[in-house]
Amino acid sequence: MAEVLVYVDHVDGAVRKPTLELLTLARRIGEPVAVALGAGAGDTAAALAEHGAVKVLTHDAAEYADYLVVPKVDALQAACEQVSPAAVLVPSSTDGKEIAARLALRIGSGVITDAVDLEAGDEGPVATQSVFAAAYTTKSRVSKGTPVITVKPNSAAVEPAPAAGEVEALSVTFSEQATGTRVTGRTPRESTGRPELTEAAIVVSGGRGVNGAENFAIIEALADSLGAAVGASRAAVDAGWYPHTSQVGQTGKSVSPQLYIASGISGAIQHRAGMQTSKTIVAVNKDAEAPIFELVDYGVVGDLFEVVPQLTEEIKARKG
Repeated sequence: MAEVLVYVDHVDGAVRKPTLELLTLARRIGEPVAVALGAGAGDTAAALAEHGAVKVLTHDAAEYADYLVVPKVDALQAACEQVSPAAVLVPSSTDGKEIAARLALRIGSGVITDAVDLEAGDEGPVATQSVFAAAYTTKSRVSKGTPVITVKPNSAAVEPAPAAGEVEALSVTFSEQATGTRVTGRTPRESTGRPELTEAAIVVSGGRGVNGAENFAIIEALADSLGAAVGASRAAVDAGWYPHTSQVGQTGKSVSPQLYIASGISGAIQHRAGMQTSKTIVAVNKDAEAPIFELVDYGVVGDLFEVVPQLTEEIKARKG
């Protein structure tokens, strides 16, 4: 069976959930070979093997931390030359999409971004995408070279499948471009204790109807009762009620959780583009004609200041 390269997103050896999802998808089209780079790369092997990696290629160098994405592209290019994979899978993050695009250009291949599913095909892997603000679902494949595909988080359930996970050192020669853009400083993001927005299984978002930064405490309380991430519409973010890092939508972050709860969000097309692939959508809005109700699984016509606190208390009561 052909091998499939999986780029590992990890923090000091702790593998992030989107990578484990990629390993599940990779097993549908071949044998997963993981590529772990940077500090702690060797510590990823156990988790990767548990989830299906037959081999783990590792390489650590200061360039991965000191410079932007090009050193990682150099490493993936080296891995492609070493393995000759049937496909390369990368998490669909901001960095991931840039890495994928640069790699595809380097190796003369096509690239598919924001896939939500993968399956084997007679002429190569077939990717499913939600396009035009999730109004359509398409299936596509790369017609030239080794397919480079980025996959949105929460597109597949994580399925353990123990494999050998044999660790091999990857030989990497960095290009001249690798040191072109240096990282000059880092500021740690303040932790909220909540899941990362793009990776969360549940997202609770607030919009214009929240009517003020102080009222987002209601949204946060519901999110915390569910162990969810907190999102916001562009209107709420532009008003300064919530950080831009939490914006969901076409000009913000794209999410695809198991459950998405929209409170006080009208459902403009820009917002829908960032959350319409959510598995179950619930909306609370006092306007029965709000566009958000066109795509929800469950809708509550009511005042969010009455509905959301009641929902929070009910969830807490049922959790005991």
